[in-house]
Amino acid sequence: MNFILVGLATLRRNTGWRTLAIVIGLFLAAVCTVSTVRSLASSGNSQERPRRSTTTNSRATPTPTPVPVRPATQPVQRPAQTVTRTTTSRTAPPTPTPTPRPAGQITPILDEPPPPPVLIPKPSPTPDDDVDEGDIVRVNTELVTLNVRVIDRNNRPVDNVRQSDFRVFENGVLQPIETFTREEVPISYGLAVDTSQSLRFQLQSVIDAGKTIVNSNRPGDETFLAKFISSDKIETLQDFTSNNDLLIDGIDNLYVEGGQTAIIDAVYVIAEHVAQYKKGDDSDRRRRALIVITDGEDRVSLYSQEKLFERLREEDVQIYVIGFVNELEKEGGFIRKGPRDKAVNLIKKLATETGGRAFFPQSLSELPQIANDIVRDLRTQYVLTYNPTNKLRDGTYRAIRVSVDEGSSRDKRIALTRSGRVAPKGEPPPSRLPATRATTKPAAGLNKTP
Repeated sequence: MNFILVGLATLRRNTGWRTLAIVIGLFLAAVCTVSTVRSLASSGNSQERPRRSTTTNSRATPTPTPVPVRPATQPVQRPAQTVTRTTTSRTAPPTPTPTPRPAGQITPILDEPPPPPVLIPKPSPTPDDDVDEGDIVRVNTELVTLNVRVIDRNNRPVDNVRQSDFRVFENGVLQPIETFTREEVPISYGLAVDTSQSLRFQLQSVIDAGKTIVNSNRPGDETFLAKFISSDKIETLQDFTSNNDLLIDGIDNLYVEGGQTAIIDAVYVIAEHVAQYKKGDDSDRRRRALIVITDGEDRVSLYSQEKLFERLREEDVQIYVIGFVNELEKEGGFIRKGPRDKAVNLIKKLATETGGRAFFPQSLSELPQIANDIVRDLRTQYVLTYNPTNKLRDGTYRAIRVSVDEGSSRDKRIALTRSGRVAPKGEPPPSRLPATRATTKPAAGLNKTP
């Protein structure tokens, strides 16, 4: 640098300022030219390097695949095969299988018939000594059983009625009473709770009332717990059991859901389940009942009321109803009844047609007493059987009425039972023949009736 400055000073002294300016300009031009050439050279190198790398990469990628290219295409075809297999496996299952119920919830749908109970067959009785070989022993299966509740004019139970005080009428004709008892027999009853939105404010009191009823169970009693809303939401929470802990757990799991109430369908299906439980066991003398807690407003039932009561007449099930009807609209039209009147009429008819009882609590504080009244009614009843004088098996409806003579105190006593029955239809069941006897047809007149 010093050398350049000394040279420029010497040049100025010898040639002057004009010459010096020309030399400096030429020098700067040369410097710019050199720098430009270098930048172009460097940019050319930078452009050539990526091209080389690109070509090397393009050449390097096919190097591992010249021979394995074909094997590489085979795995591509294998996933296609697996896809077709999975698709065929997916198309196969859509068979009409029912939707599984949530795990942990005991909910067999009631519109599906429950499995028949497995009963231990009762041993055949030893034939009497006075029955000759070849005789046919006929067993009377026509006896009609009535569960009768007797109350006074203040609706208090009466428990001192004798057999001679009862009168049984079928279609207005006096019937002979075959058996009479007041001994306590086991009870099989269902507890059905309406869990629609209409009972959302009463649900906790309903749960407490249900526990009161269940805790009154005695040895031999069995209870069946169900909930219902619409026709497709009639579910079993606990099938018949004498284990109170299971029943209490089921009651605690009640919760309110949305949906339109179908009380007619629910009573139809649940009462049938109660009636069929242990039916046909010759040694069974249990009383069957159904306790329903609802507001009584039916909206979407598939069965009509006529179909329901036609079915109930064929079943010996007493129905007790706790009706929360105060929240329903009372007003109706000139011709049509209001929702509350319809609900009250339905609830009352369910009770009177089956020999049960209807309750309409005005406040939640009445529920404990109502639960105790139901338990008392189920315990303090008389069991009568009569042999119908009309032996026609024509399937017709027979009205039943039971009356009670006045007591010594001249107090009026009222007998409550089911309003009627449907006569059997078709040929009677075949006669029972002892296993050790010949099956030859005996002569007329040798039949014996015990």
